[in-house]
Amino acid sequence: MSEPRTVTDPADPRLADYTGLTDVELRRKREPAEGLFIAEGEKVIRRAVAAGYRMRSMLLTPKWLEVMGEVIEATDAPVHVVDPALAEAVTGYHVHRGALASMERKPLPAVAEVLAGARRVAVLEGLVDHTNLGAIFRSAAALGMDAVLLSPDCADPLYRRAVKVSMGAVFAVPYARLDPWPGSLATVQQAGFSVLALTPAEGAVDLATVAVQEKTALMLGAEGDGLTAKAMAAADHLVRIPMAHGIDSLNVGAAAAVAFYAARA
Repeated sequence: MSEPRTVTDPADPRLADYTGLTDVELRRKREPAEGLFIAEGEKVIRRAVAAGYRMRSMLLTPKWLEVMGEVIEATDAPVHVVDPALAEAVTGYHVHRGALASMERKPLPAVAEVLAGARRVAVLEGLVDHTNLGAIFRSAAALGMDAVLLSPDCADPLYRRAVKVSMGAVFAVPYARLDPWPGSLATVQQAGFSVLALTPAEGAVDLATVAVQEKTALMLGAEGDGLTAKAMAAADHLVRIPMAHGIDSLNVGAAAAVAFYAARA
């Protein structure tokens, strides 16, 4: 068990992992390079620990010491106790959940590893919005997707906002990067998956009319731009979710949830 220690200086080097959490560009580069990510909130921290991620440290406001008691007892990582004003000064925002943990990343698995034994996978192209990415991981976990595959330019699933929105689902669903893109889609097809590209483009057929195969990969693109022409050309089928009242498409997070439910085993 680590003994909680009060920290009163926002420039204390022990708090370095938590500085400037609102600086997205800095964190995108720094966290993967340093092999860390930030888990926010009691449930997310517990789920990260349960998923086998090693804790580097915790930053707690005093009222969360009792709530996080079991986690503190089980770790030898340092526990830094700060008042809410200092937490805000360090992180750059109001830490209303009062509990943050710096966690060590795991090596990213190979595509073949996450596909082994899988029957339903999500393939994401160009998803750079962390909120949408987190929502898709949450739906993937809830609706029985076995894995998520990401194009090289997709956002980091372990970025704080994505983890928070997913409620820790990023720890429950295996994921890997498909590189080169979209050439590596052939790897998915060679593993026996039928790739269905979600798009409102002309020629796409109603998802409900497509016979879902034993192994199915549902591919979605970024908000607004959607899938690229090259990605759609590499797919086995172009499918769409029928719209009403003149609406042309759903938010990608909503579309993913609908598609995952429609393709459930």
